[in-house]
Amino acid sequence: MKTIAIIPARGGSKRLHQKNIRLIGGIPLLVHSILHAQANSEIIDEIYVSTNDEETKKIALQFGAKVIDRPESLSGDLEPTVTALKHVLESINVEVENVILLQATNPLRPESLLKDAFEIYQKERYDSLFTVSGNHKKFGKIVDNKFIPFNYEIGQRSQDLDPLFFENGLLYITKAKLIFEDIIISKDALPFEVNHTFASVDIDTQEDFDYAEYLFKNI
Repeated sequence: MKTIAIIPARGGSKRLHQKNIRLIGGIPLLVHSILHAQANSEIIDEIYVSTNDEETKKIALQFGAKVIDRPESLSGDLEPTVTALKHVLESINVEVENVILLQATNPLRPESLLKDAFEIYQKERYDSLFTVSGNHKKFGKIVDNKFIPFNYEIGQRSQDLDPLFFENGLLYITKAKLIFEDIIISKDALPFEVNHTFASVDIDTQEDFDYAEYLFKNI
């Protein structure tokens, strides 16, 4: 029973054209995730890139990943990520126990992230794990032109707030059997906290890309 990494990287992004093969630090975006997986070869048995794009396929193969050709029917803007993961599992002749999802749009990760997360995932026998980050921002809603605080009281210091957490997209680990049930994050999934500058990077726009490139060069 193997542990595999899957990197979904379809072509045709509308907001940032061909973002998955744009260069950050001279390296195509999706390759940063391939390299992270390769640096954890003691955990990951195989690395698969799921794509419908020939140029992306060429780059993935060049850097040592295996490629699963994703059909156009699973490559639309509204298609959930889990269908790409399931397609990979259905396409390979391998008995898989764990799937590690590395999103190409989150190219920068702390060096020990996967090792630290996978150790807890195995030791505590979780069926899935995903990374989160906390913040102390003061959130609220606007109702009838009035601001209604959500997680604080007016006048409360931000450093005294109980933090809210967001799913940062850096890493997902899950049992392959859950993927076949269209599940990536189970109800009992471990929220693995990562409070690192890299957790703020999720590339969807040119501004996101520029920020990621800045961090790559300066951290």
